[in-house]
Amino acid sequence: MPLSSPVARQKLHTRRIIIEGYEREDGNFDVEAHLTDTKPFEIDNEDEGMLPAGKPLHEMWVRLTFDERMTILGAEACTDHGPYLACAAGAAAYERLVGLRIRSGFLREANARMAGAHGCTHHREMLQEIATTALQSMWPARERRIKAARAAAVPEAEALMAAKAKEAEAREASRMVDTCIAYAADGAVVRKRWPELATSDV
Repeated sequence: MPLSSPVARQKLHTRRIIIEGYEREDGNFDVEAHLTDTKPFEIDNEDEGMLPAGKPLHEMWVRLTFDERMTILGAEACTDHGPYLACAAGAAAYERLVGLRIRSGFLREANARMAGAHGCTHHREMLQEIATTALQSMWPARERRIKAARAAAVPEAEALMAAKAKEAEAREASRMVDTCIAYAADGAVVRKRWPELATSDV
């Protein structure tokens, strides 16, 4: 269902964020993010002079590389366009994320490492969506790897692997419950997927 029809209006700003997840040949994963801010009219930029309509006021890139345990192995960022020449230096703060795990509490820890004058506001703003994209990218890859390992395993190893997979799923489920309306503990999704974590049978 679309939004209601707006009143007559004039566009003032466009922010675009594209985030993509990749499985690498070395078995690890990348998430890449690209942010742009543009105006549909000419604006005066303090360090670059007049920017024509459509030229980015902000254009920034981020790449996180992480393993199957969601531990960040590499983190890099760059700023192609910013309102001040000094903005480009903020990208270096992303290197401070190496060693963190993308899990509960990740945003708090990551923001602490990049807080204030150590980093760039817009690079920090992308962290939540980058983390979500990392999780969304991992799920199908992890499921595919588990299925392949099961197919190749002897019965004893397969049973052990199935038990570990079930434990991992239980941990993941407990982290998801009550994080949004769809995963409400008293909602239909949790009752169906994880009945042992549901708070109501109604």
